[in-house]
Amino acid sequence: MRLFIGIPLAPEVIDALQDITASLRSTSDGLRWSAAESWHITLQFLGETPPERYDCALARLREIRSPQVPVWLDGIGFFDRAGVFFAGVNVSPELRLLQKQVITATAQCGFIPEERPFHPHVTLARAKGDNRGQALRRLKARIDPKAAFPRIVATEFLLYEAFLGAGGSRYEVRGRFPLGEH
Repeated sequence: MRLFIGIPLAPEVIDALQDITASLRSTSDGLRWSAAESWHITLQFLGETPPERYDCALARLREIRSPQVPVWLDGIGFFDRAGVFFAGVNVSPELRLLQKQVITATAQCGFIPEERPFHPHVTLARAKGDNRGQALRRLKARIDPKAAFPRIVATEFLLYEAFLGAGGSRYEVRGRFPLGEH
C-alpha cells in the first residue's frame, strides 16, 4: 500500500480552485492538471507500507488529539525545479501542531519524516517533458499570484492510499480521524 496522511479540502475551496484552473487550462499547455478530487493538503507521505505498519499507523493516528485546524490557501506559486504549479497553504499554529503530532505518531511505527521543511500546498498541475520550464513560464505570465480563497476549518484528517496510473494518481480513504473535541 502506498500511503499518505492529509487534510481534505472543503467544497468551497475546491470550487475556487476549479475556477482558477479552468481559466488557465489549455490542451497544448504542456501541463498535467490534477483532478479536483485529488486535491488535499499533505501532512506526511508514508510511501509503500506493509500491513503491520499500516495497522500500527491506524492505531497511532487514532490516538491524536488536536483542535480543529483553520485552513486558508495563501496565493498560488511554483516549485520551478520540480515543475509544479500549486496553491500555497498558510501554516497556522494548529496546522503545525497537527503535522508534528502526525510525524510523532507515525515515527512509533518506523516511518521516517522528511528532512525538508513543512511547506503545505495543493498541487494543481505538473509540467511534463523536456519543455517543462517553458510550460511554467507561459503559465506564470497568465496567473494572478494574489488569488483569494475562502477560509475553512478542518474537522478531520485522513489516511489515504494512492494508486498511481498513466492518467495521474487516484486516492482512496483508508482512515478518518476527527479534530476537535473527542
